[in-house]
Amino acid sequence: MLNLEPKLFVFLLSTFLGLEVIRRVSPLLHTPLMSLTNAISAICVIAAIQITAEGKTSFGTLLGTLAVIAATTNIVGGFWITDRMLKMFKKEGRGRG
Repeated sequence: MLNLEPKLFVFLLSTFLGLEVIRRVSPLLHTPLMSLTNAISAICVIAAIQITAEGKTSFGTLLGTLAVIAATTNIVGGFWITDRMLKMFKKEGRGRG
């Protein structure tokens, strides 16, 4: 039988710490932080693809597929938001000095 208590504790602790860190981020750091979270999500996609490819159980395959969808959505949304934020800082008239 698997002992899930340490893994569950680490998951809950990392979730709580992650929320606290994100909550205290300055708006000036939002774009670099978003790029970092996109990189972390890309790592999650690769790991989820590996889990799904193993296909040891149908439940694992289902969770791997959901993880791929969720992380991919996070990556696309992150790039979309970052692009919108960077467009806010561009000047309207490039010909002006």
